[in-house]
Order: sequence, then structure tokens, then C-alpha cells
Amino acid sequence: MTDKTTRPRVVFVSSTRADWGLLSPVARKLRDGADVEVRVVATNMHLLPQYGMTVDEIRADGFEPLCADMSAEGTDEASRVRATAACTAAMADAFEALAPDAVVILGDRYEMLGVATAAALMRIPIVHIAGGEISEGAVDDSLRHAITKLSSLHLTATEAYRRRVVQMGENPATVVNTGAIGVWNTLNVPRIAAPELEKFLGINFADGPVAVVTYHPATLDRGDSPAARFSALLDALDDFPQLTCVITYPNNDANSEGIIRLVEDYASRRRNVVAFKSLGMRRYLSLLGLASVCVGNSSSGIVEVPSFGIPTVDVGIRQRGRIAAASVIHCGDSREDISRAISQALSPDMQALARSVTNPYFKECTLELMCRSIVDFVKSLPRAEKKFYDL
Repeated sequence: MTDKTTRPRVVFVSSTRADWGLLSPVARKLRDGADVEVRVVATNMHLLPQYGMTVDEIRADGFEPLCADMSAEGTDEASRVRATAACTAAMADAFEALAPDAVVILGDRYEMLGVATAAALMRIPIVHIAGGEISEGAVDDSLRHAITKLSSLHLTATEAYRRRVVQMGENPATVVNTGAIGVWNTLNVPRIAAPELEKFLGINFADGPVAVVTYHPATLDRGDSPAARFSALLDALDDFPQLTCVITYPNNDANSEGIIRLVEDYASRRRNVVAFKSLGMRRYLSLLGLASVCVGNSSSGIVEVPSFGIPTVDVGIRQRGRIAAASVIHCGDSREDISRAISQALSPDMQALARSVTNPYFKECTLELMCRSIVDFVKSLPRAEKKFYDL
């Protein structure tokens, strides 16, 4: 822990392009204030060239992260267990080096359980963003709740999620409904102009409707393989030759390699399809602002996309259980189901509805609420050990 004559040190741990896009505004606002010292640890996908080496995005935001390697051979479930173990060990080294007063983590991924385990065993308080949510189709669902029980301050995205965290035995005084930081991003991150974005993407928005496509393995799906599920999605996209498709890579969950091979093959065969390992937050949000539909099973389609006024086609079981706006169309993962849902999303009625929906993840002053809550928390340290809160 740091000398209390100095500013408290808050360490943000980021493992993917997606979570850094959400953590970045919080880390930058805290860094630019006078209350705390901010450091960043980068791990997992950030350090993998095959996923875009997105640690450079952290550096572009003005941080020099400590890099903690957690690579493990293989792409199956057992390899993810070994990677989680490697992450836990790497975090012990990182936390020894940085001596944080608190650690900030987001979400539900397997490596974040490793981060939380290391912090808890080293008696470093954890600030957890996006607890209380449900995603029944992924093992992330259970991991998220486990991280909640290891954490001391909880910043949730809706009031229903705040109540769920309290239901899990967390003291209401430590659970704050801040709204989703991803929605704050949609309303505050400066957009890239269409001509510049077209040049980077290699597409023309005037050619017709654009679909943003992201598909991850649904890790609790006991049916067909993730690649077979994704292949049906690609077949459905073939039913809409007028669609220009921008496809982003999946996360490095178990069995993601088959999806990546299909993405690369599909982009090589279709004239109006492009694929990217990572777009970066600003390009991704700018693209959504010019697109007609979001297709896949990413949480972004549920949380952020409704704020752009376009429909989401949510495929399969991965996001089942999440609160969703009326512009989100849930469908099965057969070609017929997906094709029918895309057709509905592109219809004039659904396009009009999407422009008028209220995003349930929106809350006024999300960034300020998050930063104030974190500062108040670290300034109150050390605290008594947390106890189970009985309803």
C-alpha cells in the first residue's frame, strides 16, 4: 500500500479492446484530477498481435501500462483455465510492483476472475464496474457474480442491477447505480467524419445500408460449435447482398479461432465485406453512428447501440437475461431466424422505432458519478472488513 502522505494509488486492469474503451474515460478523468494517482496494467488480448496489439490504444490515451503476460497454449476450455492461473500469478507480480490502494476492474471475463482473486488474497480493495448483470449463455455470468463477492465497491449500470448486487449480500452503501459508461461514451466521444472513416474502412456509406457484425463464442451453448453457429450468421448475411458488412474479431474465448478463420474467409470472398482485428473505441462508435444495424451477440449491441438510434439483432443465447431496449431484436441462431430478424431490423418501422427508444442503461452524469464514487471510496480506506449484508 502507498504511504498515506501521498495520493492514493488506483490501478486499472484492462485485458481487451472493449474493456479499455469503457475504463479509459474513467481512468483519464481521475488521472487529470488531483485526488488520486492512476496506473494501468495491460494483459491478455492487449498483448497479442493476432488481436491487434491493442496495448497501443492505452498508450495513445497517455498511459504507460505495466504489461502482464498471461498467454497459454491452446484455444480450448482447459487452456483458458491455464491462462487464468497465469493471469493470477502475473497480477501478484504487478500488484507487488505497483502497491495499489485499490484496483478497478470491469465485467465478467475469465481473466478478471484471476485479477480479482489476486487482489483479494493480497487484501487490495476492488472496485467492480458492471456487476449484477445477467448473460445466461456464457460462463461469464457466473464469473461476474464471483467477482462481485470479491469486490468492495460496486458501480452498476441500472437500478435493477444495483438491487441484484445488494441481493447477493453487498451493503447498499457500497453499491451505486451510475448508468453504463459505454452509453456515456456514445454521447461524449467525438465522432470521426464519414470521409475519414470511409478511407480507413475501405467502404462507402453512400453504397447502401451498413451492418456492424461482432460474434463471440457462447461458452455455455451445448449445441453446435461456435464456428457452426457463426457460419449460419454469415449465411443469413448472404440473404442481404445490399448490406455492406464491417466485421470485428471475437474475443479470445475458448473456440474463437474457428470464428476468426470464417471471418477472414468471408471477407476475402465478398466485395462489400471488410474485417478488422480491432477498430478502437472512437472508430467503432463513429461507425455505429453511421450504420443501419448491429448484428451478433456482443454486449455492445444491448448496452451502447440503442443510443445510436439503430436496431440490434441479438443472435442466440449469449446475452440472454440482459435488460434490453425495444430496438433489440432477439432471435435464434439458425440462418432463417437471423435472416428474418435482419429483415425486420432494416424495415422502415423498426428503423423509426430505433430512433425513438429510451436506452435503459442511460443515466445523467455517469462519468462524474463513477469518479466521485471511486475517490470517496479510496479516501475512506482502510475500511473494516466487508460483511455479508442480510436482507
